Amino acid sequence: MSTTKKIAGAALAAALGVTTLTACGGGDAKDKSGGATDAPKSKTVTLVSHDSFNVTDAVLKEFEQQSGYTVKVLKSGDAGAALNQEILTKGTPRGDVFFGVDNTLLSRALDNGIFTPYEAKGLGDVKPEYVLDKEHRVTPIDSGDICVNYDKAYFADKKIAPPQTLDDLVKPEYKNLLVTENAATSSPGLGFLLASVGKYGEEGWKDYWSKLKANGVEVVDGWEQAYNERFSGSAGGKKAKGDRPLVVSYASSPPVEVLYADPQPAEAPTGVATGTCFRQIEFAGLLKGAKNEEGGKALVDFLISKKFQEDMPLQMFVNPVTKDAALPELFTKHGVVVEKPENVAPQTIAKNREQWVKAWTSLVVK
Repeated sequence: MSTTKKIAGAALAAALGVTTLTACGGGDAKDKSGGATDAPKSKTVTLVSHDSFNVTDAVLKEFEQQSGYTVKVLKSGDAGAALNQEILTKGTPRGDVFFGVDNTLLSRALDNGIFTPYEAKGLGDVKPEYVLDKEHRVTPIDSGDICVNYDKAYFADKKIAPPQTLDDLVKPEYKNLLVTENAATSSPGLGFLLASVGKYGEEGWKDYWSKLKANGVEVVDGWEQAYNERFSGSAGGKKAKGDRPLVVSYASSPPVEVLYADPQPAEAPTGVATGTCFRQIEFAGLLKGAKNEEGGKALVDFLISKKFQEDMPLQMFVNPVTKDAALPELFTKHGVVVEKPENVAPQTIAKNREQWVKAWTSLVVK
């Protein structure tokens, strides 16, 4: 599953390529006697991630100063592409920690044995429902919900209640209103497919999509096109004269519409249909064969620290997984809490993902 284009803010904030982030104290490493060592690489820890990883400079620098490590971030495309590279380099990884494998790809990563088990300090503070690997080969870092978003102005003008559930989307009043991403090429597109599997089961999801197709669902390649071109409720969609008032995006998209508006509106222009969501959980793991295993452990500990967890929402527009991390006011005021998202076990996804996507493509696209 890709983690590219989670929402517009993540795309703007993320820098492409290799980024090296250093703190004031991140010069030559020193041995215990205070002299410079001959192995400065031991004080560099490399995080391999998808392109959407981001952290506030001050938060990262604080970790570097306290730990003595300099963090290097190697961004490697979307999550699927980044994971593929780590599988191909198994045992001789490009870095020390991998961040960004999610619950749709988790079994693949674990089955390929690319991680060294490590029980992170602070793991007890992580909500237990996010700890999917009891062997601690990966540590949960964040969660986010893939959901249908709606254009509030459209439905107010038409005097139609916006849809709230997957069942609603096949009703006549929502005909030709929804745009979604291709499940074969897009993270939210796959997540929306999995939401239907979670809701209707392996026997019922195809029938649901047949109804959705008959009700005029539009399929585009990716999130950028769906949200910023076809969706009438986003800032980009308005400029592009998008005419679809329903789009598959994220529960965190409405706060971002407020954050990047000038001036900022008192209320988000878009809403979330909370009965259409799939819960995405992202993990980090210590890579097997890491050159700096101790630094990697310290970095994993940092990723579930309160400081990083509270910084994350406005940097990557995802939710913290620790019990004591507070959400920023922008999220609490303009976001929604998805109480009952759809879930599918990682093992079930791993076993069926390819055939589900193939069947979906034949049914909906061809």
